[in-house]
Amino acid sequence: MRVVSGIQPTGNLHLGNYLGAIVKWVAMQDEGECLFFLADLHAITAYNDPDALAASVRAMAAALIASGVDPERAILFKQSMVTAHAELAWLLNCSARMGWLNRMTQFKEKSGKDREGASVGLFAYPVLQAADVLVYRATHVPVGDDQKQHIELARDIALKFNTDFDVDLFVPPEPFIGGPAARVMSLRDGRAKMSKSDPSDMSRINLADSDDVIAQKIRKAKTDAEPLPERVEELDARPEAKNLVNVFAALDRRTPAAVLADYAGQGFGAFKLALTELAVATLAPIRTELTGLLADSGEIDYILAKGAEKAAELARPVLDGAYVALGLKGR
Repeated sequence: MRVVSGIQPTGNLHLGNYLGAIVKWVAMQDEGECLFFLADLHAITAYNDPDALAASVRAMAAALIASGVDPERAILFKQSMVTAHAELAWLLNCSARMGWLNRMTQFKEKSGKDREGASVGLFAYPVLQAADVLVYRATHVPVGDDQKQHIELARDIALKFNTDFDVDLFVPPEPFIGGPAARVMSLRDGRAKMSKSDPSDMSRINLADSDDVIAQKIRKAKTDAEPLPERVEELDARPEAKNLVNVFAALDRRTPAAVLADYAGQGFGAFKLALTELAVATLAPIRTELTGLLADSGEIDYILAKGAEKAAELARPVLDGAYVALGLKGR
């Protein structure tokens, strides 16, 4: 199994990133060959201050390492340092079809009412996502439900290229979707995903938050007046309660049903105290490691450069194969 996944360096990681993606990444290091990258090429589909972007890349890399991504067991790198991503994206643009991209729901959401004012990069970035995984012949891509459509696009592009040019070059990747907490919701609105873009910092728990701030955010997290139920199904109409139970279960590595077995019939006072203790115990060591890593930007740059060398070595034969198949090289 070869796993490839990326994350945009758009700010500090939060609990939703950690439980929804990073925990899965860490576990996969023991299950197969893993490549994880900082998706800075995806970040520039909208304007980013260049200095801020460079700093965000280092901060995100430090957060991933502090969370358990081990550069000795996985390949961790900055996307733009492996030029095969951008090269292959252009080649695959010529196999992808406008109709396929027009069906991508995330472009409609991100461009809003100003589709004409959106960058070409924002429209075509799912093809770059396809290149990100196809260039390494990835077998599995850990994604949330909202990204599954993009994996299906990558499969379509791979199959069309292979068929059009009578090659067996690209591996159609499989999505890996997991866990009850794969989609952690806002602490202020259980119907909205926890996000870095939410203007309220109280809506999320950042990995860099102090113990006191974590406690305050959980204490003030929106809930309802009803006690916790006995059955998970009874949480469906209570999004904020369901979110906190799912977060507790993910942090404690148990099922939501097991959590409810301990707290059914109780109010949120005791439950939030227990959740706070659990969150602090999990995140405090990560915060300490993160602080140390951020103090040595040279070490982070070295780790990313070494990772890029390894990734480029894996990508080169596939990119060369695409050039040959298209008649651009060596026929």
